Amino acid sequence: MKRQLILEDGTVFVGEGFGSNSDKIGEVIFNTGMTGYQEIVSDPSNSGHIVTLTYPLIGNYGINRDDFESINPSISGLIVNEVCDHPSNFRSQFSLNEYFKSQEIPGLSGIDTRKLTRIIRQYGTLKGAICGMNVEVDEVVKQLNKMILPTDQVKQVSTKSAYPSPGRGHRIVLVDFGMKHSILHELNKRGCDVIVVPYNVTAAEVLRLSPDGVLLSNGPGDPKDVPEAIEMIKGVLGKVPLFGVCLGHQLFALANGAETEKMKFGHRGSNHPVKDVKTGKIAITSQNHGYTVNKESLTETNLEVTHIALNDDTVEGLRHLIHPAFTVQFHPEAHSGPDDTNSLFNDFLQLIENSKKEGEELCQNA
Repeated sequence: MKRQLILEDGTVFVGEGFGSNSDKIGEVIFNTGMTGYQEIVSDPSNSGHIVTLTYPLIGNYGINRDDFESINPSISGLIVNEVCDHPSNFRSQFSLNEYFKSQEIPGLSGIDTRKLTRIIRQYGTLKGAICGMNVEVDEVVKQLNKMILPTDQVKQVSTKSAYPSPGRGHRIVLVDFGMKHSILHELNKRGCDVIVVPYNVTAAEVLRLSPDGVLLSNGPGDPKDVPEAIEMIKGVLGKVPLFGVCLGHQLFALANGAETEKMKFGHRGSNHPVKDVKTGKIAITSQNHGYTVNKESLTETNLEVTHIALNDDTVEGLRHLIHPAFTVQFHPEAHSGPDDTNSLFNDFLQLIENSKKEGEELCQNA
């Protein structure tokens, strides 16, 4: 069935619909990952997005039970050049088309994704609508230009109540701003006793759980739309070691007096080179964000830059100069993507160990 993508600037792409026949509106972005479409469509950080995948063939290994990053995907739609109707993989349980139908997610294939990506790169992310052929394009364009993008994505994707993921190691409070399940998996793999809490948890509630460390997860949208989290971070900083990922990194920067700003089209893919400022080592990273920390705004803070993006020199990592806390803009859990920076989870646990030893020494010398 012929369906179309209409952009707010009036550009129209006509293709073949797959998945749900529902009409959806969202911010149109692109992701350059060559694999990992299941992780991309189920990543809560893509809440409200219509995602364009630049790799030409999508769906060839199907959908399986193991690679989901969330139970209920919140993506608005998917744009591809070609979708595979008959996947071939020993783990495949159903096709992308079947999965999208079951989740009421519309998809569009047969699109010139190179052209669409160039438009986004030139003009920045645009609002768009996936809809049928029976609509008035001019009316849809008017609606898109009037539409204000939602600001409550974190509230929509965060857990509504706290829950445990038990282990016998360090107790980690994992603040869910739109957490990828792979982050929880990495902590579980290291034996951590994890308690996942909602985005609007208070500092007092976090500290009441007696954590050894706090991990600030990834999530969708503008970090300035989550003022509750900024206050919580201020309240726990210096009392317990912190590690932030993606949105957690941006919130940490705001809590320490830095500024964030929207990027033209963001970093989304699994091939982004990042440099460790201290060692000079280059890592290829997985990223999915549309906001960044303003480097100049760090001057009057107690933060130092630990990592930078080689493509555009944006801030990719921060460390607090006084308290045990560090953050990264990229995804060390690397689902999907290379695992060059997976050891950062070990660094977080080592930071906890070091903080405990320092605390014990202070008690002994008191």
